[in-house]
Amino acid sequence: MTVEVEVTIKLKRGVTDPEGENTKKALNLLGFKNVHSVKSMKTFRIAIDADEGGSDVKYEVEEMCKKLLANPVIHDYKISVVR
Repeated sequence: MTVEVEVTIKLKRGVTDPEGENTKKALNLLGFKNVHSVKSMKTFRIAIDADEGGSDVKYEVEEMCKKLLANPVIHDYKISVVR
């Protein structure tokens, strides 16, 4: 059985977000003066084979986050099973 998992990665509170800050500045320069902040995030959709119970999927994706997808020093991440 194939399961689709969504991983959303964002910077931890207090970590500078230069991409978000530059996007906010650009939006303000384009006339969108009502924009007060922009935060950047990254989302991965992963299709992964799972056993019947699907119990190993979250653990395996958690390991993917720890080893490659996220830097635990600066990132928080959320794992959601889509289907």
